[in-house]
Amino acid sequence: MKSFKVFILILLFYSFSLPESFRDQQKKYERVRAAYSEKEKGVKEMLRKKNINPDNFSMLIRIFKQERKLELWAKSFSDLQFQLIHTYDICASSGMLGPKRKEGDGQVPEGFYYIEKFNPASAFYLSLGINYPNQSDRILGVKKNLGGDIFIHGNCITIGCIPMTNDKIKEIYLLAVEAKSNGQNRIPVYIFPGIMNEEGMQLLTEKANGDNTLISFWKNLKQGYDLFEEKKLALAVKVDNMGEYIF
Repeated sequence: MKSFKVFILILLFYSFSLPESFRDQQKKYERVRAAYSEKEKGVKEMLRKKNINPDNFSMLIRIFKQERKLELWAKSFSDLQFQLIHTYDICASSGMLGPKRKEGDGQVPEGFYYIEKFNPASAFYLSLGINYPNQSDRILGVKKNLGGDIFIHGNCITIGCIPMTNDKIKEIYLLAVEAKSNGQNRIPVYIFPGIMNEEGMQLLTEKANGDNTLISFWKNLKQGYDLFEEKKLALAVKVDNMGEYIF
C-alpha cells in the first residue's frame, strides 16, 4: 500500500510539473474555449475528409484581395504536398490593389508573410497577427513610417487588415492553434492582389494603369504564386537588397 501511494505521488508530481501546451494556454480564454466547443468536431472532420491527421498537421493560408477570398491549406506531417481544405469569404475590405507602403494608407499588405501573434482577447474577437512589415516592406516602404499591427481577425470591420465573421475566425484561429501546438512555429500567409493566372494577370495589368513599378512588383509575386500552384509546397522565401522576393 505504501509503495502504491508513493507511485501515485510520483505521477501527480510529474503531471503538475509538465509544461503547459500552447493549446492549454490558449484555452484559458473564453473565446478560444467557445471556438473549441463549437468548431472542433467540424474542423477535425474537415481535415479527415482530406485524409489529414487532425493531431499531426501543418497549415498554410493564401489570401486574394480582389476576390476577397481566404484559402486554408493543410497537410499531415508525413505528406509532401498541401491540400486546399476550405475557402472563406473575406467579409470587408479597405484600400485598393497594391502593397502597403506606409502607416495610415489603409492598404492590406501584399507579399509573403507568416503568423507571429495569437490574440485570444482581441478587440476584434480573435486575431492572428502577421509579420508585416517584412524585409521586403522595409526596403520598399516609407522608412520609419511603415505601420504595423496587420491581423486576420473577426468582427467583420477593417482598415488594412483581413476581416472575417466571428463564426469563421473561430475555425481559422482554432486550426492555427492546433498547428502551432503540433510544432509548426511559422504558419505561412501569402497575400496576393488577386488570382495570378494568365487571365488574372491580364486584368491586374489593366488595373495598374501603366504603373510599371506596381506591375513589376506583381510579376515578382507571380513567381511565388506559380511555384506554389505547381508544387503545393511551402515556399522558401528570401529577399534581395532591392526588396525583391527570391524563391
